[in-house]
Amino acid sequence: GIVGEILVKFHPIANNNIVDFLEKEGAEAVVPDLTDFFLYCGYNSNFRYEQLSGKLITKLGSNLFIRFIEHYRKEIVSKLKSSRRFSAPDKISQLAFKASEILSLGNQTGEGWFLTAEMIELLDSGVENIACLQPFACLPNHITGKGMIKILRSKFPKANIVPIDYDPGASEVNQINRIKLMLANAFKNMEEGRE
Repeated sequence: GIVGEILVKFHPIANNNIVDFLEKEGAEAVVPDLTDFFLYCGYNSNFRYEQLSGKLITKLGSNLFIRFIEHYRKEIVSKLKSSRRFSAPDKISQLAFKASEILSLGNQTGEGWFLTAEMIELLDSGVENIACLQPFACLPNHITGKGMIKILRSKFPKANIVPIDYDPGASEVNQINRIKLMLANAFKNMEEGRE
């Protein structure tokens, strides 16, 4: 699974082509979809209205946007649910509920609580090996990504989550070594599971 800061997660140049690298190493890369990030942005207005000083009109508009997108992708979700190979994405409200059991939905800077929710969604769907990509100085990502690894491992004992810094000054060799260490642990766990 690949999660992290939005640009680093999706842009091959920003993440040194991690998907290609993983596939060449014999792994299957699972990258959550971009649509959920926009739904997360809309869903945040619920917390703002209920807990902070958000406006009701913003909450209503955001929830209308969420309903529109959920309706628009209903057919895709239906097909994915009937598939034996793929899993359908959870609704944003389900992701928020799962994340709220671990951290506050008030964590809305950058990827905020959504980063933790993506890791939970991957772990729930059987993806136990996760690379958490982050720019070196991204404090929100360090808190809701790297900072949540310990509690996620306590809830999901088989979780193999590795934080990896991506920055112009970061060593590509260090990034590759961290990925290879994650893969070595993943393949080791697979072998132990077969015995």
